[in-house]
Amino acid sequence: MELIVPILIGGVAGYLASRIMKGGNRFGLIGYILLGIAGGIVGNFLFGLVGFVIAGILGTIVTPMAGAIVLIWLARMIAK
Repeated sequence: MELIVPILIGGVAGYLASRIMKGGNRFGLIGYILLGIAGGIVGNFLFGLVGFVIAGILGTIVTPMAGAIVLIWLARMIAK
């Protein structure tokens, strides 16, 4: 159970980030879910650097979504 919740949250965050970034479905659903999970790590790191903390359920979605947006942007730059 401890692993399922972060995967679900990462999946939702990756999906939302893919909708925000637009530009096609380059990575597929599984790719965006993986980017959302990794985005949680990146988002926590980036927000920690600037001392920004979002608490509650909103922070649980916004933090990995912000990280996933950064990762999607980087992946698209590398893919070009």
